[in-house]
Amino acid sequence: MLAIYFISSFTIVALLCLAKNRKTIIALSAIFYTFQLYCAGDVALNHIGETQLNFFTFDNLGALCFALLTVVSALTFYHSIRYLDTETPSQFRLYNQLLILLCSAITATYFANNLAVTWILIEATTIFAAGLIYHRRDQKSLEATWKYIFVCSTGIAIAYLGILLMSSAAIDGELSYKALASAIKSGNMLYMKIAFIFILVGYSSKMEIFPLYTVGVDANLVCPTPASALISSGLVNAGFIAIFRVFMLYKETPIFPWISNVLIVAGVASLFIGVLYLRQTNNYKRMLSYSTVENMGIVAIGLGIGGYGVYAAILHIVAHTLIKSGMFFQISQVGKKYGTYRINRINDYLKYCHIGGIAIIAGAIFLLAFPPSGLFVSELMIVRQIVILEKWWLLIVMVLMLCIAMYGVLNQVIKLSYTESKRKTTDYKIDIIGVCLSFALILSACILGIWQPEWFVEFINAILNMYEV
Repeated sequence: MLAIYFISSFTIVALLCLAKNRKTIIALSAIFYTFQLYCAGDVALNHIGETQLNFFTFDNLGALCFALLTVVSALTFYHSIRYLDTETPSQFRLYNQLLILLCSAITATYFANNLAVTWILIEATTIFAAGLIYHRRDQKSLEATWKYIFVCSTGIAIAYLGILLMSSAAIDGELSYKALASAIKSGNMLYMKIAFIFILVGYSSKMEIFPLYTVGVDANLVCPTPASALISSGLVNAGFIAIFRVFMLYKETPIFPWISNVLIVAGVASLFIGVLYLRQTNNYKRMLSYSTVENMGIVAIGLGIGGYGVYAAILHIVAHTLIKSGMFFQISQVGKKYGTYRINRINDYLKYCHIGGIAIIAGAIFLLAFPPSGLFVSELMIVRQIVILEKWWLLIVMVLMLCIAMYGVLNQVIKLSYTESKRKTTDYKIDIIGVCLSFALILSACILGIWQPEWFVEFINAILNMYEV
């Protein structure tokens, strides 16, 4: 099935080269997202536990993130049609080709069962994402693209050093995660510590946590906003999976507590940085990007503390994907209407779109983990685990940072929605269907805060059971 998925994506990308008008481009792209939806359902229902093409294994974590990617990428495609309404057919064609290739690379990353293959695919996402970042072909996008390529490639090189150190413990050069889980127990523990740090630093550019978080923030600033939604959710989840799989390799080693503390430190640093810049930025896209840094910091803390925290980290990923992508889609409408994303130039959005304004307010509230947001449940579980472990310093830091984030985000969103303004807007007609679809994403995360279906809980528990958490 995976081979058919890759062949179909490459075939559609090739056929798009022949497309001469927007209707043909839209039709061919729609075929891909429809087939991707079928594949996501087929994987979850029929193929869990299967290994295909030697280097890819369908597991619950990959299937969960693949399902989220399917929804977000399809809506990214839908919103891009209106957002890129002034593009030439050639520009629109290239954008959709890169979007499809990025989805394919992310999907492969989700299911890769080999450390080296994951590394290769992570680099592939850099190439395709860079093309989307450079879409505008201006000075700012060029600068952001080069920065993205340079920082991500540097991170990949650092991660490669970590893989080399970890391979010193590999038996017969076998770098599958299954083989490494047993092999590193007998490896040099100093090498294994350094290897984890290198891999964490290298992949932090994708998960958007400390220390290489800045590259994602700058990329989202210049990237077409619908594509930013995909980068801040689907691609971030790929970084999470890459780090998660390596982290769990250390589960049975004597240095696991040390590794966990490293992840907690990275999470706290990300949380602090994200909250600090949330209040200082004057751009809504940057604000949402720093919110990603903040939330991924919380995810890292959840993994580091273990116990309930691991379940909470996965739940947090799901809820964050739904809310953050929904918020980016809403902000794309705002940007088209006002012709800018500058916070001090956007006011009184409720005047132009009541449901859009309500969606942004609700999204901000749920993104800040107010109940009944799914993020509230995940953060509450993390706090519970922190209390059980009696890490009081961590509890104080986390609660303080979250309170500051609440003030910063709500202050800006209230200005956007309510503050009266006499500034002129563009003639762009807001897409109500798009607004409603993205609002539905946000509300679905709210449902997870109220009720988690039994199959959903079992799906996450299956992930934890696989790693014996």
